[in-house]
Amino acid sequence: MGRGKIEIKRIENTTNRQVTFCKRRNGLLKKAYELSVLCDAEVALIVFSTRGRLYEYSNNNIRSTIERYKKACSGTSNTNTVTEINAQYYQQESAKLRQQIQMLQNSSRHLMGDSLSSLTVKELKQLENRLERGITRIRSKKVNIYIPMIHFHFHLI
Repeated sequence: MGRGKIEIKRIENTTNRQVTFCKRRNGLLKKAYELSVLCDAEVALIVFSTRGRLYEYSNNNIRSTIERYKKACSGTSNTNTVTEINAQYYQQESAKLRQQIQMLQNSSRHLMGDSLSSLTVKELKQLENRLERGITRIRSKKVNIYIPMIHFHFHLI
C-alpha cells in the first residue's frame, strides 16, 4: 500500500518542518548519489537550511562542477557552447585516462624487467624493493597453501 499524497505547501509547525527537512534532505542526497553511480552523471547538490546551514553532495570536485555549470550558462542561448564545453571536459578526462594508462603500462614493463634504461638508480632501488616485497608475499601465500596439504598428507600415512 502506497502513501497518500500530501499537499505541497509550507509546514507551519516548526518541529514538523524541521523533521521533514531532515528526512527529505537525506532522501535528496541519497538520490543524487544514486544518480551519479547508476548513470555515471556528474552531480552537484547544494542545500541551505532555513538556519543557513550548508549541505552538499558532489561525486566530483564541486568547484569544478560549478565552474562547468557557469561556463555552460554563459552561453545559455547557444547550444554549441554547451556542446563545446562538454567536448572540452571529456577531452581533458580522456587525456588524464591516457596518461594513467601510459603510467600503468610503464610500471608493468618495469615490473617485467623491460624499459629499465630510463630509470634512475633511486627508482631502480625502489623497484627492486617493491619486487622483493611482492616475492615475499607470494612465498608466504605458497606456504599457507602447502601447510594444510602437508598436514593432510601426514594424517593419511
